[in-house]
Amino acid sequence: MSVSLVESSHIVVPVLVPERSFRNDLRAIKIVWHRDIIRFWRDKPRIVASLIQPILYLFVLGSGLSSMIPAGRGVPLRTFLFPGVISMSVLFTCFFSAGSLVWDREFGFMREMLVAPVRRGAIVAGKCLGGATAGVLQGALLIAIGGLVGIPYDPVLIATLLAELLLLSFALTAFGVLVAVRIKGMQSFMAIMQMLLMPLFFLSGALFPLNGLPGWLTVLTRLDPLTYAVDPMRRAVFERLAIPTAGVTWGGAAVPVPVELGIVAAMSIVALTVATAQFSKAD
Repeated sequence: MSVSLVESSHIVVPVLVPERSFRNDLRAIKIVWHRDIIRFWRDKPRIVASLIQPILYLFVLGSGLSSMIPAGRGVPLRTFLFPGVISMSVLFTCFFSAGSLVWDREFGFMREMLVAPVRRGAIVAGKCLGGATAGVLQGALLIAIGGLVGIPYDPVLIATLLAELLLLSFALTAFGVLVAVRIKGMQSFMAIMQMLLMPLFFLSGALFPLNGLPGWLTVLTRLDPLTYAVDPMRRAVFERLAIPTAGVTWGGAAVPVPVELGIVAAMSIVALTVATAQFSKAD
């Protein structure tokens, strides 16, 4: 009798786990995005450090080289460098945002996200949106000082630059997540990041015109996806200043801006798809 009483006293309480749904995925995207924005905004040293290097390129390198190199087509060198410098700032910001994925895995926070009843693609999408937003905010800080280098504060121009920065930031963060998803340590990620960022930046035409280059360098600049983000921004600035520019050419023909932006968008979709697939297989 006592045994039956003991056995009957054990009550099994069912654990209710929410089912995966599109609504939960959207909520996960929002949470990951919000967390990355809070992390970015609270890290003031990172914001300042990400501004120092572009400002050095813009004002120190631009002013120094302008004394040796005559301005071409009436374009001050600092004005020419401005779109490339913005891209450089976004490049570093987005890769650092993607690197937080490695940090979360290394310190255990990633486990809490992985056990949530949401698709892993939602985590990747939230991470990419968070990095894209951080990149646009970083780029907006540089656009705010554009008047110091001859960039007009035209609403249409600013809106165009911000829209192109958003696309570029999303693509770069997706590419960074693709790199980070299989890396276990932050030191390894930083080493790979440095190995990738410098070629991407220097081959994009951020610091020099893309016309009249040696054949081998022309091929490399056309293979660099960042080239097709820097050029539309430079075209937007030059168009507002009524300065003619050939832009990126294929076989002597100028590549239309929609095609360039389409290449960047395609890169972001491919990187996001592959990163999601790799993240789903990750431990």
